Amino acid sequence: MIQKTFLKTKDYCKVKFSVEASDADSVEVFGLNNDWNSAVALKKKKDGTFSGEINLPKNTQHEFKYLINGAEWADEDAADAKIPNSFGGNNNVLVL
Repeated sequence: MIQKTFLKTKDYCKVKFSVEASDADSVEVFGLNNDWNSAVALKKKKDGTFSGEINLPKNTQHEFKYLINGAEWADEDAADAKIPNSFGGNNNVLVL
C-alpha cells in the first residue's frame, strides 16, 4: 500500500510504504530518486507488515520495486502505473 500526504507549505510529499510480508525478515524499497544502489529499509511491525516513510519532491515520478529478504523482487499493486524494465519484468511507478 502507498499513502501520499501532500503538504501545502512544503515542496515535497510524504510517502508511506506498507507491505504485507509476515514471513519476511526484511523489506527494502529500491529505485526511488532513480537510486537503484541504495535502499529505503522498511521496519517490521508487530502485525507482520513492514512500513516506512520518505519525503519525495512534488511533481516527480519514481520507478521502484520492493526487495524481500534480499532475494525476492516484489511489485506494488497500488502503484500509479507499471512500466517494463530491462530484466523482462515491470517496475512500479509512483507519480507525485
